[in-house]
Amino acid sequence: QVHLVESGGGLVQAGGSLRLSCTASGTAFGPRTMAWYRQTPGKEREFVAGASSSGVTNYADSVKGRFTISRDMRKNMVFLQMNNLKPEDTAVYYCKANVVQTSFWGQGTQVTVSS
Repeated sequence: QVHLVESGGGLVQAGGSLRLSCTASGTAFGPRTMAWYRQTPGKEREFVAGASSSGVTNYADSVKGRFTISRDMRKNMVFLQMNNLKPEDTAVYYCKANVVQTSFWGQGTQVTVSS
């Protein structure tokens, strides 16, 4: 069973920055892809950014140019550097990892951006 643990969320003013981290454990196979999603009350979980094991990254249009996803393949970690945060970025952020064609989710970390 793959276990994902996120950290780095918190409260920040608009225009500020946060860096989220996620560590995958419990697998002998490195995740093929790792990604960040976010969710606000009453809305569906939405894709934010993803990174493959080959280094390909992609982003939701709403965060392009402000967020950067990166991975530490050796440590099975993924990071999300979030700059120029906006109040609409407020959400619970979830880490997702695809391991051997199975998806696993973390418990989420709250990000709150005040105006």
